Amino acid sequence: MNILFLLKPKKSVSYLYDDDTIRQGLEKMRSHSYTASPVLSHEGYYVGTINEGDFLRGIFRNNEGDLKHLDEELVRDILRKDWNHPVKVSATVEDLLERVLNQNFVPVVDDRGLFVGIITRRSVIKHFRDRILELKKKVEEKE
Repeated sequence: MNILFLLKPKKSVSYLYDDDTIRQGLEKMRSHSYTASPVLSHEGYYVGTINEGDFLRGIFRNNEGDLKHLDEELVRDILRKDWNHPVKVSATVEDLLERVLNQNFVPVVDDRGLFVGIITRRSVIKHFRDRILELKKKVEEKE
């Protein structure tokens, strides 16, 4: 199975830019009610994923309650580089399953590193549930 079958394309995904301010990032995530979001460069490269905890750490690091820096610091300044690595469009289902076990969504990039979309844990579970139901129906028809 090709993993692109499960892809939610970039045009349907809410994402942040790495040069958004912390305030802009928080507002975008809040408006979409997401707890994590992919972060892209303006050229379309996947830079990482940011979550609510990253924002909290960014807000409170070295700033004892002073929130002026929210309009000065950028999303890239608080982004963890070692979290939620993407898969390439050529990844196997097995690779995808390993990632989706630990992440709510898996970013997908092309061979150049350009962001093409995400695959959600929900879409993977739904796909395999549907396959199980199809197989069950075929078995019942043969009986």
